[in-house]
Amino acid sequence: MRDAVDMAHTTNYTSTFIEVSDDCSVEYGVEPPIAENLSIAALHYRLIIDEPYQRTSDDVLFETFALRKGIDPADTAAREEFFSKGQACLRSSPLSKRYGWGTHHDAEGRVAMYPRDSAEYAAFAADPALAHTKAMRSSRAA
Repeated sequence: MRDAVDMAHTTNYTSTFIEVSDDCSVEYGVEPPIAENLSIAALHYRLIIDEPYQRTSDDVLFETFALRKGIDPADTAAREEFFSKGQACLRSSPLSKRYGWGTHHDAEGRVAMYPRDSAEYAAFAADPALAHTKAMRSSRAA
């Protein structure tokens, strides 16, 4: 379920669990590699794992963009410009496509992540009170 605020350009989900993609090659959650220039996956990972349920998907995506571009993440004008057009949501994050992490979005849209081999992941995946969706596939379906 999408957040009611500016539905056309938000990436936020509420009360939703995004499961790993069907073609994810790992059976457990893997931390993305750390390099000198942090990848999108590494930034998403750090922002979510270090402070679960503190940011929305929009926050994670904009902060990732800002950090990679050398923009102050608190720059509201830059954030407005970033979201003035549609952005890919966390369903397209490498965390769920390649590294084996599911994301839980609470009732306020704040996000946390869980490795696919954990009891928490299994509980969220089986929770009928949540909306469920899969991360996008990395490759086209055969």
